[in-house]
Amino acid sequence: MPATVERRPSRPAPANRLARGFDRRTVIRIGIIAGVLYAAWLAVEAFGRPYIFFDMKIYHGAVVWWAGGNDLYDFTAPETTLGFTYPPFAGLAMLPMAGLSVVAAGWVNLLVSLAALTLVLVALIVPIADRHGWSRWFAVALAVSLAVAIEPVRETFGYGQVNLLLFGLIMADLVALRRRAQAGLRPPVAGGVLRRLWHSGAWAGAGIGLASAIKLTPALFIVYLLITRQWRAAMTAIGTAIGVTTAGFVFAGRESATYFTSVLWQTDRIGKADMTPNQSLAGLLARLYDSVETPTLLWLAFSLVVLAIGLSRASSAHADGDELAAFALVGLTANVISPISWTHHLVFVIPAIVVLADAALRRRAASRGPGRIGSPLPNPLFTASSPGPRTPIWFPTLTGLRHASAAVALYLLMLVAPIWAYEHQLPHESHYQNGLFGALMENSLALALILLVAALPWRPGAEPAFYTDSMMRLHRRLLNARLR
Repeated sequence: MPATVERRPSRPAPANRLARGFDRRTVIRIGIIAGVLYAAWLAVEAFGRPYIFFDMKIYHGAVVWWAGGNDLYDFTAPETTLGFTYPPFAGLAMLPMAGLSVVAAGWVNLLVSLAALTLVLVALIVPIADRHGWSRWFAVALAVSLAVAIEPVRETFGYGQVNLLLFGLIMADLVALRRRAQAGLRPPVAGGVLRRLWHSGAWAGAGIGLASAIKLTPALFIVYLLITRQWRAAMTAIGTAIGVTTAGFVFAGRESATYFTSVLWQTDRIGKADMTPNQSLAGLLARLYDSVETPTLLWLAFSLVVLAIGLSRASSAHADGDELAAFALVGLTANVISPISWTHHLVFVIPAIVVLADAALRRRAASRGPGRIGSPLPNPLFTASSPGPRTPIWFPTLTGLRHASAAVALYLLMLVAPIWAYEHQLPHESHYQNGLFGALMENSLALALILLVAALPWRPGAEPAFYTDSMMRLHRRLLNARLR
C-alpha cells in the first residue's frame, strides 16, 4: 500500500511539465507582444507627427455649433479655414459627442477605432493562423501591435479620424460574403434567427452601404459588387446607402440640401491638391507639375486607366477565389483615383500587406510538398487552373522571398512615411526644392499605391467558396445528393 501511494504522484508529471511549458510559452509570447508594442511606440515618436486630435476638434466644434441651432456647414474651426465636410448623416451619428469634451471624444474614437482594427485583423489573421497551427491570440495581438505604428493607423488615432471605423464596416461585409458563400457549401445551421442570420451572411452589403453614406469613396465597392455579379450584396449596399441618405433628408433636410447642392462640389474646402499628405494621383500630378492645382484632363485620363486596371484585377482575384485581395485592390484603387487621399485614408495597405505575407507563406509551404503545414492539399473542386511558375524544389529557402520582401518593404514604407522629411507647400516652397530624390520621397506613398493596384498578387483558391459560381453549383449538387 505505501508503494502504491508513492507511485501515484509520478503519473501526472508529464501534464505538469506540459503546464509549465505552456506557461513558459505564454510568458514569452506576452513578452514579445510587450516588446513589439514598445517598439511601435518608439516608431510613432520617431516617425509620427504631433497628434492633438486636430480633426476631432473640427468635428466636435461643428456638432456643438449645430446643436446650438446654427447651420452645420456654416461652421469654421477657429484659426483655420476648415469646416465640416461629411454628409449630414455623419453629423447625426457624431451628434452625441457634443456632450463630451474634445479630449474625451478623441479618446472614445481612438478606443472604438482600435476595437474595429482588432476585429478586422481577427478576420484576416485567424484563417492564416489556423492553417499554420499558430496560436490565434498571439498572431492577432502581434498583428495589431505592428499595425498601430504605421502611418494610416497612427494618423487616424492621433487626429481623431473615422477611417478605421469605415474600414471595419467594409471588411465586415467581406466576412459576410465569406459566410454567405460558405453557407451554400454546407447544411443549414440550426438555431435562432440571429444565429442563422450570422452564419448565412445575409447582411452582406450593409456595411459598404453605410460607409458610402458617410463618405463617398467606399461607393467604389458597390461598383465592384455589380461587376462581379454579387447582386444581392450590391442591392443591399445600394438600399442601405439610399435609406441612410433619405434619413439624413428626413432629420436634417436643410443641411442635406446644402451638402448635395453646394458643399459636395467645394473641393478646396478640405485643402489644396498639392499638399504633401494628399497621396492620391491628383496630389502626385499637382506636385510633379509643381502646381497648386491638378491638371484636370491628365488626372481624369490616368484615373480612368487606374480604375479599369484596379477593377479588372479585383474581378480576376474574385474569380480565382481571393476575395481579400479583391477588396484590397478596390480600396487601393479608390485611394488612387480620389481627388484627395490623406495618409490616414490609406488603411487598405493593411490587407495588402497580409495578402503579400500570406502569398509568401503559401509558396514556401507548397515548395516543401503536400502534407506540410500550410501546404495546399489537392481538391478536385477548388484547384487553381494556372499555378504559375514554381521555384525548383532544391531551392525551397528562396521560395516566396519576392512576396515576403514586398510585404516587409511596404510595411517599412508605411512605418517610416518618408514624405514628411520632404514636405513642401506652394507658393512658399517648390516641390523640387530637394531635387528629384526629394520629389520621389514626397510622392513615395502615392507611387506605392499605384504599384500595388498594378501588381498586387492574389492567391488562387485561397478562399475556395469564392472560386467560381459553377464550382459552387457543382458542390451544392454533390452536397444535396449526399444528404439524400
